[in-house]
Amino acid sequence: MAIMLFLGLRSALATHSLSLKPSNVQAALELVVETLDIQIREAAGTAPETYRAFIGTLFVYILIANWTSLIPGVEPPTAHLETDAALATLVFVSVIWFGARANGPSGYLKTFASPNPVMIPLNVLESLTRVFSMFVRLFGNIMSGVFVVGIVASLAGLLVPIPLMALDMLTGAVQAYIFAILALVFITAAAAEAGPHAKHPQKGDRS
Repeated sequence: MAIMLFLGLRSALATHSLSLKPSNVQAALELVVETLDIQIREAAGTAPETYRAFIGTLFVYILIANWTSLIPGVEPPTAHLETDAALATLVFVSVIWFGARANGPSGYLKTFASPNPVMIPLNVLESLTRVFSMFVRLFGNIMSGVFVVGIVASLAGLLVPIPLMALDMLTGAVQAYIFAILALVFITAAAAEAGPHAKHPQKGDRS
């Protein structure tokens, strides 16, 4: 909750006075958005507008949550199974939403019968297991980093673990990136499985 409030307040403060001559903060935000758009185009081969808000929010939240491990006495939310399970569930629901939005509800459901109806149980199981693997991977990597830094700090004092903390920051950034990119790939794959009469999102659609 604290992270969500922090991100909400910072976003409101950073965007309330946008101008054509950007400040340092606005220029930094524009660079982040531009980088995100490039990643979406390269990973999914699609226009970024439809997915920018969800994927960007997912990445930033996980990144900040991972980095809270650097605050003494704070355990990152992503080191708890319930948080990672909630994030994975959000991705699962989003896959259904974007898939049904692109294909229509019936069209999306028909993709589970591809290439033939015998594959329905396996296709459903695949959808569940790939999301399950996402939150297990995130939990395992973040929890192991917290555990290692904590053990070294208790044995060697506060200064020795600094290189490990830097590595923990890198791991947190990489895990946030991987989670967001996997979510993007799953979502765009579901949206791309459209038949000839599918309703594709328009380039300018931000909903």
